[in-house]
Amino acid sequence: MNAQGRGQAGDVDPADQWVFDPSTGSYKLRLNPGAGDSPNPPARSRPDAPRQRRASAAQQSEPRLPSQRRRGARSQPPAPPAGHGRRKRKPGPSRKQKVLRWSAGTLGLILVAGGTVGYFLYDHFNGNISKIDVGKSNAAVTDGPVNILVLGTDSRKGKGNSGYGDNASVGHADTTFLFHVSKDRSNATALSIPRDMITDIPNCPTKQKDGSTKTVPGQQDVRFNTSLGQSGRDPGCTWRTVEKMTGVKINHFMMADFNAVKALSSAIGGVQVCTAKPIKDPKSHLNLTAGKHVVKGEQALAFVRTRHSVGFGSDLDRIKLQQQFLSSMIRKMKSGDTLSNPSKLFDLANAMTKALTVDTGIGTVGKLTDLAKDLQRVNIKNITFATVPVVDNPEDPATVVLDEAKANPLFKMVQADKSLTKTKKGSKGKEPSKAEKVPASQVRVDVRNGGGPVGAAQETVDWLQNQQGVRLSTNAGNADAQLSKTTLEFSSSQAGQAATLADMLGLPKSAMKQSSSVGKAMELTLGKDFTKAGEPVSAPEKAPDGVQNVKANDKKVCAK
Repeated sequence: MNAQGRGQAGDVDPADQWVFDPSTGSYKLRLNPGAGDSPNPPARSRPDAPRQRRASAAQQSEPRLPSQRRRGARSQPPAPPAGHGRRKRKPGPSRKQKVLRWSAGTLGLILVAGGTVGYFLYDHFNGNISKIDVGKSNAAVTDGPVNILVLGTDSRKGKGNSGYGDNASVGHADTTFLFHVSKDRSNATALSIPRDMITDIPNCPTKQKDGSTKTVPGQQDVRFNTSLGQSGRDPGCTWRTVEKMTGVKINHFMMADFNAVKALSSAIGGVQVCTAKPIKDPKSHLNLTAGKHVVKGEQALAFVRTRHSVGFGSDLDRIKLQQQFLSSMIRKMKSGDTLSNPSKLFDLANAMTKALTVDTGIGTVGKLTDLAKDLQRVNIKNITFATVPVVDNPEDPATVVLDEAKANPLFKMVQADKSLTKTKKGSKGKEPSKAEKVPASQVRVDVRNGGGPVGAAQETVDWLQNQQGVRLSTNAGNADAQLSKTTLEFSSSQAGQAATLADMLGLPKSAMKQSSSVGKAMELTLGKDFTKAGEPVSAPEKAPDGVQNVKANDKKVCAK
């Protein structure tokens, strides 16, 4: 399928070798566009010399799309050999089956949720994709939950981007989603992270053009969007910032610029959006009357960029527009109008691969397709968009800070693979111990810090003694190893004490470890999932009240 490897296509672009046949509704591979329909060079004899009936072994091995007739083949089947009856022809795949085969993959956040791209033109599409080595080497597919960092950058570099906003922008994290897909692939959550949220950015190793690695120093109390672009930071820096903030391990990143919105919305024939009131924004050049509209190209980009004419004119209001747009785009991509149209599928695949910059773990069409096939089982009705809870920054009204009381439980839900959408599948909630609880005064426990915040062991002991009445609690210092999860080890005779302490701390059943080697005091080791004393270690069964969210299949969302 690579023209450069055949020695016959010259400088022909591989994309130009595919032509649409309206009679079959499929693309055909034309290996030599300049020589009619034949994939072979013309005979050296007279122009009307008959073509050979049999192809060479090399020609027979050339790849073809399923059900596609080889160019130059006779329209009638060959006569059966003498002495043999005509063999029954096996029924080929129906057109619907062909379309389903083509629809096995998808790219980007829309790729992961939409499920629409085929298995052909690898060389061409691979050449479209850009990738960055961020020092993380993760397999494309995993058996556990999948977390993908989706970045929309405000970089003005690249064709068609120079006319937007600040031409001096280095390309910040203008739009950021943490896209979490559950282990059983029954649901997904997309967490929007406000760009103007004040946070800490950790030290970040970045690959240089000469192959060396440069560590960009971290910063404290800065805007989240400076985790990309500022001081030479690459997507790996945003990756590490989000991991530190949420406690969620990220598998991959996907990044796109302004052109992605224009190209993808146009490839599928437009995206339906809704406005509750007229929008006229001179900055984004969006001019819409109240009601429903189909936007694409420049108008689609204006819709996701506008903020001054909706809500309070903040970035949080723009996030709602982006969530509405992405939800509608996912619905359009999964619709029969897109899935059954080979021309749209090709345009969509081409636009997606051109729009994406990804990590090396998914840096080929093959790996992206593997990832998409793994994740496309998520039903659109079980995809929830939510915004990380924030409050106004009292020190700077132009920024916001994390609302920890709501954000930490939300992060724990993602860490514990709990859905924001009610599904029949999914993780079970905390299971209380069957042992009978004992009074707090009888609970004896040694507390160690094995991954919690600095000083967490002493903070927990103070909380247990002063607020819970557990007088026999002791700070045993740091644990010998760092743990991802908090554990409570106890003997069979301490089961009642363990039940009491588990209820106080909100420990899940998985944290309870019965052991015969435990001494007079139980051993509580605080892991990385521990946030602070008095806050349950286990994840809640539903998101805290007030967390903004919208379902991807909700067609009634309308910008106010």
